[in-house]
Amino acid sequence: MAVEDQSADVPTRSADLVLEGGGVKGIALVGAAVALDEAGWRFERIAGSSAGAIVGSVIAAMQRAGEPLTRADEIMRTLDYSQMEDRRAGLRWLGWAPRVADAWGILFRLGMYEGAYLTDWLRGVLGDLGVRTFADLARDPSAVDVRDRSHLVVSTSDLSRQRLLRIPWDLPEYGVDPDAFPVAVAVRASAGIPFLFEPVRLDGRYGESTLADGSLLETYPVAAFDRQDGEPPRWPSIGVRLSSRASERAPAVPVTGPVSMLRSLIYTTVDSTQIRHVDDPRDAERTIFARPRGVGWTDFDLTPEQQQSLFDDGHAAAQRWIAKHPDGSRGVRGDGGGWRRSRGRLRRRCAAGRTRAR
Repeated sequence: MAVEDQSADVPTRSADLVLEGGGVKGIALVGAAVALDEAGWRFERIAGSSAGAIVGSVIAAMQRAGEPLTRADEIMRTLDYSQMEDRRAGLRWLGWAPRVADAWGILFRLGMYEGAYLTDWLRGVLGDLGVRTFADLARDPSAVDVRDRSHLVVSTSDLSRQRLLRIPWDLPEYGVDPDAFPVAVAVRASAGIPFLFEPVRLDGRYGESTLADGSLLETYPVAAFDRQDGEPPRWPSIGVRLSSRASERAPAVPVTGPVSMLRSLIYTTVDSTQIRHVDDPRDAERTIFARPRGVGWTDFDLTPEQQQSLFDDGHAAAQRWIAKHPDGSRGVRGDGGGWRRSRGRLRRRCAAGRTRAR
């Protein structure tokens, strides 16, 4: 007997999707996105940092290819996290002395791991979906402004210029063609945890820039698509966060030497950005808090059960948010202060103008 298709009964609504960074916990982002898709939300634009950039690029490519988002989990499961710790060929023989290999990588390559596996995986997955450069993800190819043209924006940290770099939005400033820039390279740069993975180099107008983890400067780009002209947004922004305070009860890990201290310093710094402003009241209403627990953001030895648990956490969190905001009229505000408040400000400005005119 044929199963009745219920998808026609679900109204389609537009939203911008914003995804927080969080290492391997990013699997929860997939669960949340699938739940939103099941509720009829379609993502006009996607912004992400680190793990959010990985998931966001796959979702954007799937939408471009017309693939059902229910397959996102299946595609993301092909990412073998155990292969993320890929030392360069010359260091693999030092497997018996991993601390020495780590120190050599940091001293001479600025990262313990090459990051080639992630880049190759991204190129393969995105390429299979017809996406190689940002031109392939153009939502409006005729738009002159790259901010209006691009479907995906990826946050990275330009360590050489000490500033946030949003790809492809900021590439024209660097003298780099945004449409020709490889999506896989941008995402790999955004996911490059300092000293853990080798940074990505970008040659541009200002010389060579060293690009690293977007989470250093913008772990949760929730305001990326907010309008700045006081007008209500064309559609809302919905964000998904992975931040939690589970690490407050984490057991102590002894610092045994300079390499161990450097690694702990990196983890402490990035963790602090992950939990910063978790309960910011300005954005809490438009944010799905997945908060997966029991997994660290660099636990690359995830079991299938843990991966399923992360997906379920994100899916359940999104379902709770959808139940609370069934029509999307609350909590999906854009333009900083919310669409209702934006219109209120606009009315007040108009009223003030009329008063001055009199």
